Amino acid sequence: MRNQKGKFLAPLLCGALLAPFHHVYAAGAAGNTGAQGLDTYTMGEVFVTATRSEKRDVDVPAATTVVTAEEIKASGAAHASDALAQVNGFAYKSFGPNGASMGTMTNELNVRGAKGGMLVLMNGNPISWRGKYNLDAIPASSIERIEIVKGSGSVLYGSEAVSGVINIITKKQASNEVHAGFGNYGQRSAGVSVGDDRFGAYYNYDKWGRQNGLTYTDVNQTRFKGETRTDIRDVEKKNFGFSYRVNPRLDVLFSAYESSARYQRYVTARHAGSIPLTVGEPYNNRKYESKQYITQINYHDADWKGSLYFNTSTMEFAGPTYFSTRTGARTPNGFYDSREKNMTYGLDLQRTRQVNAKATAILGIDFEHEYYAALPTAASTENDRYSRNNWGLFGQWEQRFDARNTGIFGLRETWTTGAAKRQNFHNLSASGQWLHKLNEESSIYLNVSQSFVMPTFAQMYGSNGRQLPASDLRPQTGVNYEIGWKKNHGGHAWKAALFHMNVKDNITAKVNSGRTEYQYTNEDFRNTGMELSCDITGTRGFSYNWGLTWQNPETNSTDVAGGWDRTFGKIQLTGGITYRKGKWNSSLTASYLGSRVQSPSKKRSYPTKPYLLTSWNTSYAPDEHSEISLRIDNVLNREDTTMHSGTVYYVAPVNYLLSYSYRF
Repeated sequence: MRNQKGKFLAPLLCGALLAPFHHVYAAGAAGNTGAQGLDTYTMGEVFVTATRSEKRDVDVPAATTVVTAEEIKASGAAHASDALAQVNGFAYKSFGPNGASMGTMTNELNVRGAKGGMLVLMNGNPISWRGKYNLDAIPASSIERIEIVKGSGSVLYGSEAVSGVINIITKKQASNEVHAGFGNYGQRSAGVSVGDDRFGAYYNYDKWGRQNGLTYTDVNQTRFKGETRTDIRDVEKKNFGFSYRVNPRLDVLFSAYESSARYQRYVTARHAGSIPLTVGEPYNNRKYESKQYITQINYHDADWKGSLYFNTSTMEFAGPTYFSTRTGARTPNGFYDSREKNMTYGLDLQRTRQVNAKATAILGIDFEHEYYAALPTAASTENDRYSRNNWGLFGQWEQRFDARNTGIFGLRETWTTGAAKRQNFHNLSASGQWLHKLNEESSIYLNVSQSFVMPTFAQMYGSNGRQLPASDLRPQTGVNYEIGWKKNHGGHAWKAALFHMNVKDNITAKVNSGRTEYQYTNEDFRNTGMELSCDITGTRGFSYNWGLTWQNPETNSTDVAGGWDRTFGKIQLTGGITYRKGKWNSSLTASYLGSRVQSPSKKRSYPTKPYLLTSWNTSYAPDEHSEISLRIDNVLNREDTTMHSGTVYYVAPVNYLLSYSYRF
């Protein structure tokens, strides 16, 4: 890492590359049927894996999950975040309804307890900014499938892939369809998509009117001690984009996402202090706006894969401030305004070669330019700008030793250049996988893999009124160990995995609750756990799925006494039942996270109640053109919070969206 030589992974015999799925292209590995392109994705048990070739799930030496377009539609998901929120092993965090986020405090999916440990890709290209992502920026109707690999994927995909990789693969063929819907809490939804087998375009608009009592916050200032309540209203999202398939090997994609939400904070209790703030008096008012644009050019054939991408996002948080958390005084004319821009552009180029009948090699290079700017506003003179170049060289060797045993070994060197203040880093990571076939329907695997995360400039130098700079932030490194078993038989797809993660210098945000400020810091992380799941294809139109995760995620924070302290929940249960018959389609899904804790900054974690997230979607298609659907979230009307830190944001009460779509 910084000014140090990269570290090698000691075990060479077994390890996990878990690097998932860029565009489909032929790996030409022994036992495969041949080269395939993006247009030939197959459904069911065959999908693209860490070897970047089509394999049956039972032949993949990694903990994998595929969410198909059919499953996404059956769930009634509005965007990618909805589709992933109840996947086995995923813990969800939400700051507000309809995907609302408070600026850089975005809604997150957590896998295996590692904060910010998932690398998110779209069609194999990174879409995250400053280590974050807007999964609600991708409408569900544009998704062909979502492929998930748990465990480190850093060797083929670089920084951020600590606990896994999510690759959201978009449709290459658009449907001609319009839809409109309404619901309680001022919900509105409308959209249109048009296209043919080469060109597609879409536009979607979603709105949530108002939710009171989103969160309650204790205020402990010198001149005012009391409580405030935050309400949210006018949550609006716009998604639009297009794709063009030049030929079976070359395609172009553009997508845009714009969102806004207004958070209003009021005094709800006054305990002490010299300032006579009264109950019901406004505390502050914020409007959070964000815009994100993604452009991709993707090429693939039997031997080569290449991608060019350009991502940019801007965010602004502005509004009146009636009380200063810094001075503890009234500020009747106060105004808060913070604005930042993040941009990345890069390329990925790789060559796949079948060396002989039993060996396949992949060699590649990737490059990314990263740019961050804190922009001046009416209330701020900040104009800080930082940039750097991220480079990577990677290789992978797949060797089939005999009919039952296959090994995969990988290596990556990553380094940065041109960084501000000479904050350049480098890392050498290795990985390996071993698959042993028990028979044609079952297998066991073993893997060990290294991971790393380069700190972003926004984390090191960002300042938006609440964030404090952390110029000494160090890169994080880790090792993931995993052993697993898979079996497909009699309409049942069984999966089991035992894992252990050990992460050094995990990059995480710590909040100073007394001043409502946060700062990124390094703290070690570890987790040991077990995952079990089964997908069942039933009879008479029914299908089922269930999953169980037991884990013990812990951080070693210097802010609290006693060393290691648990974070997140220990036990997660997920499940669902789907009924499809004739013109009817109905799906009920649930995710339960128990043995939970809240982990406030500078204090030890404390127990909190489990959450149980439920969704029920039912649709009826009277003819081949029309469909009526009803989605109900929080079916049990629970007052749950999905937060895992010291703050509490409540999920929306039971709510529904009734919509109609017409295909032409």
